[in-house]
Parts: sequence; C-alpha cells; structure tokens
Amino acid sequence: MTVPGRPPRGRPPLRRAGGGPGGRQTGGGAADSVPPSLLVLAGIVCVQFGAGLAGRMFSQVGPAGVTGLRLWWAALITAALGGRALGRIAADIAAGRGRRDMAVAVAFGLVLAAMNFSIYQSFARIPLGVAVTIEFLGPLAVAVGSSRKLLDLAWVALAAGGVVLLTRGGVMLASRTGAHSGGLAGLSTQATGIAFGLAAATCWACYILLSRATGRRFSGSSGLVIAMIVAAIAVTGPSVAQARGSLLHPAVIAEGLIIGLLSSVIPYRLELEALRRVPAGIFGIWMSLEPAVAALVGLALLGETLVARQWLAISLVIVACAGASRYGAAAAPDAAGQGSAGDDARADRTGAVPPGG
Repeated sequence: MTVPGRPPRGRPPLRRAGGGPGGRQTGGGAADSVPPSLLVLAGIVCVQFGAGLAGRMFSQVGPAGVTGLRLWWAALITAALGGRALGRIAADIAAGRGRRDMAVAVAFGLVLAAMNFSIYQSFARIPLGVAVTIEFLGPLAVAVGSSRKLLDLAWVALAAGGVVLLTRGGVMLASRTGAHSGGLAGLSTQATGIAFGLAAATCWACYILLSRATGRRFSGSSGLVIAMIVAAIAVTGPSVAQARGSLLHPAVIAEGLIIGLLSSVIPYRLELEALRRVPAGIFGIWMSLEPAVAALVGLALLGETLVARQWLAISLVIVACAGASRYGAAAAPDAAGQGSAGDDARADRTGAVPPGG
C-alpha cells in the first residue's frame, strides 16, 4: 500500500486524476525521455508553488475565495475534458439507473471540497510546510490501516513524534493573520490552523477511499467530472460570502487559473506519466518529499521561516510516510499494470485535486 497523496495533497481536482480514478493510460510522448523521479519532483514543485501563490492571494480574496477559484477552474477544465462521459451518466440517471453510483460521486465531491477548504484555511494561519506535514497524516493513516504488520506501529509513532515536535510551544507558528484569518471557537490562530490541518488530513484519508470507490463505479473521467462539479458548487457559498466582488476582477480570475493549472492540470499529467512507469511503492516514497518542498516554497514565496526543531519534525514525518509506503508496498505484489488491481493502486494516489494546494 502506497502512501497516497495532495493533492491535492490535494492536490487537487484534475491532479492525481489519471484520466479518472482507476483510468487506463497509454503513451507518454516526449515525457518518456524524462526520468520518472524528475517528473514526480516537478509535479510536487508545481503543486506547492501553486499553494504558495494561493497564500499570496489570501489578502485579496481570503482562503475561501481562493478555494472557490481553484475548484471552479478545476471543474471547468475537468468538464471540458470529460463532458461526453458526463452526458451519458446524466442520461442513465434520468432513466433511473446509477443513483447509488451518483451518491458515491457526490460524496467524493463533498469530501474534495472540504479537503481543499480546510487546507487553505490552515495555510492562512500556519506555515505552508507545517500545514502540509500535518495533512500527510491522512494518507499515512490509510497506508498503515490497510496493513497488519507490527512495523507499521513504528511509523505511526515516528509520525506522532514529528507532529508533537511541530506543534508544541516555542516558536509561534502563525504566519499570516488579518481580516481573513485568526482563531475560531475560542482557539488561538495557531491552534485553529492545526485543527484545519487535521481536518484536511481526515478529508484526505476519506478522499483516497472514495477515489477508489468512484474509480470502480465509473469509466474514464466521468466520476471525477461529477465530483469536481459538486465540489465547486459546495464551496461557492463560503467563497462568495468572503470575497464578494473581488472574485470578478480580471487579475484575480487569471491568478485563479494559474493556481488551478499549477495545482491540478500540470502535476496531474506529470504524476500520471510517472505512475505509468514505476511501482506504486516507489512513487509513494518520492511523494513523501512534499512536506519538505512545501516548507521551502513557504520560505521562498511567503517568507515563512522554520526553526531546527520544526525541520526535524518534518523530517520525521517524511521518514514515517516513506517507510510506510516502502514496506507496505513490499508486502503486496506490485499492482502497476495488472488489471483491476493496477487500477486500484492508481486510484489510491489519484482522484482529483489534492489537498496540498
């Protein structure tokens, strides 16, 4: 079992979609000449760079507004690419068929919306690298939960130690405070950011499971199209309430498109090609670098500095995720390219936008 990802992270809406959860792919064209490790690294950098740009927009439209922009663009792009399949599904539903399948896709979309909303709320209150590290507890929990090995308890303990180091007192974690961020429900800004990070981790775990279920029930990208439309609709209320007329500014719309491309479309293509060429376990190990890349992007784009203790904490979580991915994958046959099993392995790491921005 690989440690699934963001992203989308969140990665996320077209990101990790694989032509639709569980979809089959052919030929990579010019990308065949690029080592898969570089494809994965480029995808990670794109996702986290998109998250950094999103963080810089919080002062304009707030985290909810950025969430809406990203998901609206992702829904438009996904529908444009998979609209034909969506028409067939609509016809089936009108004829009274596939309602249970639709319920799964709708649930997938709602979780996707909650995941993106939560991680951007976390970004607005604590450093990017810290939020992404906490969020990675979601896929780690899924990877460990699917295993029965005693060694996995060590990975859990290692990750737990990293999170304790990351969130305990000392250096204030809050990176941006203002009209669109702050403490909620009596919690401090830092505690609220951590809580949203944990919520995103929980949503990511649910997202992985629903991605697989959606991939089994829908062919191609049709299930993803439904989920993305649902997610975009679900965040419309909070997005408009927070950003209001600012969402109509051409510059804001253009920035939202750039964030959608960096966080979804480009890394989706890169990771898709990498998944076609390497085992899922190796892919999961490479993806474990995402928290460190997020911390570096936070430093470069947002001026978020971390102390040695926090870098150590991030390292512990990375090692835990990589270990769970490596040894979990070794316990099962390599699923890549083996019929439906290969599709399930891809669905673990694919779906829609990942969380991490």
